[in-house]
Amino acid sequence: MNPLLTYAVLKDKQREIRDSFPENLRLRTQRAISWIGRAEQAGDDDGKFIFLWIAFNAAYADERDFQIEPPLAMDSFKSYFGKVVTLDADKRIYNAIWGNFSGPIHQLMKNEFVFKPFWKHQNGMKGYKDWEVRFQRELRAFKQIVSRKTNDNTKRALALVFDRLYVLRNQLVHGGATWDSEVNRNQVRDGAAILAFLIPVFVDVMMSHPGGDWGQPFYPVVSRNSAYSGV
Repeated sequence: MNPLLTYAVLKDKQREIRDSFPENLRLRTQRAISWIGRAEQAGDDDGKFIFLWIAFNAAYADERDFQIEPPLAMDSFKSYFGKVVTLDADKRIYNAIWGNFSGPIHQLMKNEFVFKPFWKHQNGMKGYKDWEVRFQRELRAFKQIVSRKTNDNTKRALALVFDRLYVLRNQLVHGGATWDSEVNRNQVRDGAAILAFLIPVFVDVMMSHPGGDWGQPFYPVVSRNSAYSGV
């Protein structure tokens, strides 16, 4: 198993090469690495998960995607995953999905409590009585992906995994869960572990490919003078 990339390792690399970064990438990596560092200090899985998700947002979210109309989160995820998986020459993401975290990922995929249509049905939304049919269909699709461990299927698997993690993220961030609750402990623990490995790898891949199109980060640093002068 590849060693976990720590805040210290990422920060040292960033300091060494950041002068060659475009401003957008410099800002993205600085923000993402700072939140990875904060996640390492968290003494609980809930906090670790939330801080790592903030790091993920800092790394991937592209303001240009939201200039016309907000896209579906998964569309933005898929675009980003396509880039990082393709550029990950050491296949760390591939090995994490198909090897290191295959067990927790399978458990996550089999857990209806992180399946969006399940909650839509629970909340009384029309059109989701068939959530179990959808759930089984997605499980079958995942099994087909697992049967052929290609780079393209790594991207597809990542998208499915992060779709489940996004539900978990919403539960935590929007107050839909109790801190340190036993009810969702397994998925929070596994989700935090998956993010703790993958997010630093994503950032490392970005720093190794500063010429890539990593998008426009949200809320760029703007000085008070330039903000008032219209620059």
